[in-house]
Amino acid sequence: MKIQQVLFEGTNEVNTLVATEGFDNSKAHLVLAFAERTTLEQSSYYSILKNRYPNAIVVICSTSGQISNNDLIVDKNVVVTALEFEKTNLKAVEVDILKDDIVVLGQKIKENLFTDDLKSILILSEGSFVNGTELINELIKQTDASVPIFGGLAGDEYNFEKTIVGLNAEPEQGKIVAIGFYGDNVLFGFGSEGGWSDFGPEREVTSSDKNVLYKIGDKLALDLYKEYLGKYAEELPGSSLYFPLSMKENADSKPIVRTILAIDEEKKSMTFAGNIPEGSFVRFMKGNLDKLIDASYDAASKIAIRKSTNPQFALMISCVGRKIVLGNRIEEEIEVVKDLLNQNTIIGGFYSYGEISPTLENVSCELHNQTMTITIISED
Repeated sequence: MKIQQVLFEGTNEVNTLVATEGFDNSKAHLVLAFAERTTLEQSSYYSILKNRYPNAIVVICSTSGQISNNDLIVDKNVVVTALEFEKTNLKAVEVDILKDDIVVLGQKIKENLFTDDLKSILILSEGSFVNGTELINELIKQTDASVPIFGGLAGDEYNFEKTIVGLNAEPEQGKIVAIGFYGDNVLFGFGSEGGWSDFGPEREVTSSDKNVLYKIGDKLALDLYKEYLGKYAEELPGSSLYFPLSMKENADSKPIVRTILAIDEEKKSMTFAGNIPEGSFVRFMKGNLDKLIDASYDAASKIAIRKSTNPQFALMISCVGRKIVLGNRIEEEIEVVKDLLNQNTIIGGFYSYGEISPTLENVSCELHNQTMTITIISED
C-alpha cells in the first residue's frame, strides 16, 4: 500500500506532508479529505481532488478538527490522505438520510457491498440528523455481524449547526457514505478507549424515545443535568461535552458513553448521538486530562501492530468533547499513539460527533462517544 498526504490552504496545496516512494496520483484508489465545514463551503474541493486523483473514490467529510501525520492537530486547512492499494478492491455507496431512512443504507450495503470477500466497511456519516444507534444496528443486521465496521460521524467545529459529507461530489447535509474493502491481502487492527470518570449515583432512565431522553428517575432530564452542570448550564449544548453520560442498557451491561447533540428547553429533554432506552442506567461523567491521554495510549496498545516493511495507515477518529476538555494538551493524545505505532505508520483522521469501531466483545462495531478510536490498515 502506498500513501500520500497533502495539506490545502484554500484551494492551494500548502505542502506534501508525507508520501510513500513510488506513489502515483493516477493510481490512488481512495481519497479521504477532512476539514471544518466552513472551510469546505468556501471552495469546490471535489473538483480539485478529482483532477489531482482522477481514478480514486473521493470522500469529503466535515470535522471538528483534523489529524495529520506531521502537524498532528490542524485547524482551517484541508488534510487530504490518498491511499493506493496494490491487491485490494474497493466499492462505495451513499444515501441521503434527509430523503431515505437508515434501512435504505442497509439495503444498499447488502445489495452492493456484502460479498464473501468483503473484509471491512468504512462509514463516514453526517452527524446532525442521524441516530447513531439505529445506523449501527442496521449495519450489523445487514452484514450478519460478520464484518468489522469502523469510521465516524462528521463534525461541525463547536457550532452544532450542520455537518456535510460527499462521495465523488461536493459535500452536502444528510449524506452517509459506506466503503467496502475486499480481498485477503488487506489487513485491519482496531482499538478504542474513553478515559472518562463516573461521578454521582447511578440512575434509571424512566422516560425516553430512542435517542431523546425525557426523565431520569423522577426528574426531568434537562433539569437534572443542569443541576450537575452548575455554571456550565448556560453554555448548553456545547458545555455538555465536558460532562457526557455513561449508560448501561441493563445492570449487567458494559457501560458506553453518550454525548448530547441538542436540548429542548420547552420539553426539558436532551437528544443524544445514540439511543438511551427506558430502563437503562446512567451516570454523569467528567474528564481527567491525564486519564484521557492515557486512554489514547491504551487504545493503541490494544492493536496488534503487524510487523511489516510496507507502510501502514492509522485512521484516528476522536471525539470533539475530548478536544474541548484537553484544550492546549490535545496534541498529547495524538503523540502517545504515534509514539507507539510502527515508525512507518502514517496517521490521519479527525475529531467527530461520534465514533464507530469494533470492540473486543463485538466483532462488528459499536457506536462510541467521547472516545479515541484507531484503525490500522495495511496490505500484505
